[in-house]
Amino acid sequence: MRTTGTTETTGAAGAAHEGRGPVRYGPLAPDSGLPALPELVAVLAEAAGRTAPEPPGGGPVLREAACGYWSRRGLPAHPQEVAVAAGAQPLLLALLAAHGGDVLMPRPHPASWAPQARLLGRPVFQVPTPAECGGVPDLYALLETVRRVRAEGGTPRLLLLSIADDPTGTVAPPELLREACEAAVGEGLHIISDETWRDTLHRPHETVPLSPAEMWPDDVTVFFDLAGALTPASWPAAVARFPATPGGAARRARTVDHLTALGALVAGPVAAAAAHALDEPPAVTARVAEAAALHARVAAAVHHVVLAAGALARPPQAGRHLYADLGPLRRGLGARGVGDSMELEEFLGERLGMPVPGGHRFGDELGALRVRLATGPLLGSTPERRTESLTAVEPLELPHVAEGLSLLTAALGELH
Repeated sequence: MRTTGTTETTGAAGAAHEGRGPVRYGPLAPDSGLPALPELVAVLAEAAGRTAPEPPGGGPVLREAACGYWSRRGLPAHPQEVAVAAGAQPLLLALLAAHGGDVLMPRPHPASWAPQARLLGRPVFQVPTPAECGGVPDLYALLETVRRVRAEGGTPRLLLLSIADDPTGTVAPPELLREACEAAVGEGLHIISDETWRDTLHRPHETVPLSPAEMWPDDVTVFFDLAGALTPASWPAAVARFPATPGGAARRARTVDHLTALGALVAGPVAAAAAHALDEPPAVTARVAEAAALHARVAAAVHHVVLAAGALARPPQAGRHLYADLGPLRRGLGARGVGDSMELEEFLGERLGMPVPGGHRFGDELGALRVRLATGPLLGSTPERRTESLTAVEPLELPHVAEGLSLLTAALGELH
């Protein structure tokens, strides 16, 4: 049997610090690297005179828009089953606080997940992922972890997972997702499904993003950050969908209570833009598709560079990032004083001129030489260059994109 996850209370590197702050916090999710959609900017500007924030949990217009978004994806919802917050991190914190119990999550996992549980004083148990993808736990490792936690007196009650994953950029195959969720529900765990990246598929006609809420509607809470595909990261808004059960209603009420205490209320102008984005008018859906196609091409090029250098990475399937394992280059890295993921982060960050967060930020062991590579920084450093990247017929041939890929090729080429 595979090795099960371990309890995390201080992060993979403890309280160690480095130039960008404590390694147990951050980094932020990969940014799109693109200018805001003009249509959304116009909606935001028109609502700039709204001086009051949305009520706790979001107003009726915003929640209705979220229901429409989910209904178009086979997840019908009523506004009373939806809550909106000013960003994914406070929303997840409120969700965890509303549920109670020990938390299980796959390893690696989004950098913000473990800190949210840590703030609540909750034990976190990390479960290895299958070879095919990230985002979901390996079935047998999950069952063994639940058994062990209970044997040690713990109370596992929550499983966090993501159907399209940060940091790995992969999408869980339906059969693996079904197996993991069936096991979790059978063990009495409630599932919180992060679906932030479901609209960023690189091959939308070939990849099926299946939500656990389609299979176990009474046992799954879904949430997503609009910054994944719909709105700029600087306009914080995230939405949760609760089961249509008495338990789901109670958890929603507790979540809204916690959001109120946190002051995580969506700003009025942001709410207007978010509702417009959730309605998915033609300009929004076109931008989502264009951005996903652009990041898919750049991610494929980055993946090629990584493999050509002798490193490893799963083929990226969603989002604007991929997860590279430079373990095969350990000898060359060691000759340059790089022996762990903190040092690897610093080494590549200096050479590429952009953040390259190490695997320790995502729950991986410090000694594993893994990093998340984002595609957004390769699209240009100015709004004009980013727009050019979006509209170019051959974005990889643009000088600034080609230069970024060349820098990565040179940095990895040093290690031979």
